[in-house]
Amino acid sequence: MKAITFTRYGSPDVLKYEDVPTPTLADDQVLVKVHASSANAADWHLLRADPFLVRFMCGFTKPQAKYQILGGDIAGVVEAIGKNVTEFKVGDAVFGETFDDGLGGFAEYKCASPKYLVAKPESLSFEEAAAVPLASVTALHGLRYISNVQPGQKVLINGAAGGVGTYAVQIAKALGAEVTAVCSARNLEPARELGADHVIDYAKENFTKGDKRYDMILCYQRLPSDWRLQARAHTERNIRHGRRRQQAAPRNHVLRPVSLDVRQQEV
Repeated sequence: MKAITFTRYGSPDVLKYEDVPTPTLADDQVLVKVHASSANAADWHLLRADPFLVRFMCGFTKPQAKYQILGGDIAGVVEAIGKNVTEFKVGDAVFGETFDDGLGGFAEYKCASPKYLVAKPESLSFEEAAAVPLASVTALHGLRYISNVQPGQKVLINGAAGGVGTYAVQIAKALGAEVTAVCSARNLEPARELGADHVIDYAKENFTKGDKRYDMILCYQRLPSDWRLQARAHTERNIRHGRRRQQAAPRNHVLRPVSLDVRQQEV
């Protein structure tokens, strides 16, 4: 099969488009013919081994074999199933997030555990579905499983027009929050269209210096150092970054409650 691989850390120049063996299907896995994948910041960090701690997870001097094909978000069709798999059948359209399952989305085929996949809604194209998993799960974990946002709470989302932020705005609204979106001027209207009750152009207004307080501030873009302590004074709870592994959530609940606008915006 064809795949985009890397055998040493570095810039995108180290990526190669080449023939590699099709993965061998295990009894408890699904072989997916990948129709679409998406690139996330996580792929960039793994490619460059930045931060340095990536090397302790993926290989110190070079990426281990199981990490040499990036791409944690996939959408495609089930090509074959292991004998112990009951969740899917051949021909099912699926999508999911496989960062915990060895990546591998930048290839024609990916073997994955069924627990990382769900059925693709007919209303989504493969390309749209592949843009959902990591970004939406990151937002969902930050809002539901870490911050436990409740109806009526005031939530500020910094980086509201980025990949995670666009989902965070919609999920926060679905949870009943009053949402303030912080983004650039060109993305103020898209943020409103996604459901934000209030919008702030970060180039014109420092939200940490106003009088308004929030129940939750979620930062999906790094705050300038002089903003961080000020921001803490404006929230009832500490700033949250929505990192997926800070608190466990039932994996089969992660991707199912999704009814979202899948547009991806730049901050």
